[in-house]
Amino acid sequence: MINEKQRVAGISVLAAVFLTGIKLVVGILTGSLGIISEALHSGLDLIAAVITLFSVGISDNPPDRRHHFGHGKVENLSAFLETILLFITCAWIIYEALHRLITGNTTIEVGIWSYIVVTLSIVIDITRSRALNRVAKKYNSQALEADALHFSTDIWSSAVVLLGLICANFGFFFADSVAALVVAIIVIVISYRLGKRSIEVLLDYAPGERVSEVEEILKSMEEIKTYHSLKVRTAGADTFVNVTVTLDNRLNLGHAHKICDVVEDEILKTIDRCNVIVHVEPYEKSKNI
Repeated sequence: MINEKQRVAGISVLAAVFLTGIKLVVGILTGSLGIISEALHSGLDLIAAVITLFSVGISDNPPDRRHHFGHGKVENLSAFLETILLFITCAWIIYEALHRLITGNTTIEVGIWSYIVVTLSIVIDITRSRALNRVAKKYNSQALEADALHFSTDIWSSAVVLLGLICANFGFFFADSVAALVVAIIVIVISYRLGKRSIEVLLDYAPGERVSEVEEILKSMEEIKTYHSLKVRTAGADTFVNVTVTLDNRLNLGHAHKICDVVEDEILKTIDRCNVIVHVEPYEKSKNI
């Protein structure tokens, strides 16, 4: 499992290196802010890909003396750091685009290489985002999902830049700076969503979908009279569930233990990589009317 995650993350690093280099060279030669902004975007994607490669390399390490709940949150921290990097890039792009539009310095040189690099970028981004999404879903990896988001964002931003180049080819040079602004807006919106999810996990925000799944299992078991103190949190690909159930106080210890085992098994069948702790209390009717 770790090898596959690291392999797809490593290929993404190589793809980001290639895209950053070729975009930067063509952007400088043509003076296209749209392509330069794409180069910076890819540059941060490169940093993000390196962070992802590092995080998936340690996130699946087992719990140790200093990390009793494992290392899963390294992936969430990785996604949060990627969000910060994207916001920094967007701030520069917006500043430079507005500066060019206000001063009127929007002239760029549009050549065949401008179209080649943007089109090639779209093709590579589509390939990488699909591969990353596939592995991210397979292993429930937020770090790989964030990396896939970076590449999928590049698809749309590159398409916008391509449109700006086409307009510039007909003399509408301001379209390049406008395209850069659109790129920044796209990145800001998606980065906000990614950052919000990362922060929620880092702050142990209860995942609503997982809570509902556990509640359905608890309600479906006739042996469970009531339940309370249900706590669910995630860390990377891992989910932690803690709940207290009340059972008939006439049950012996062995029977009560078997019921708890069934509860745990049902939750584990529903949620992959889940750590479940079920606490039992005797059911007292007078207290639960």
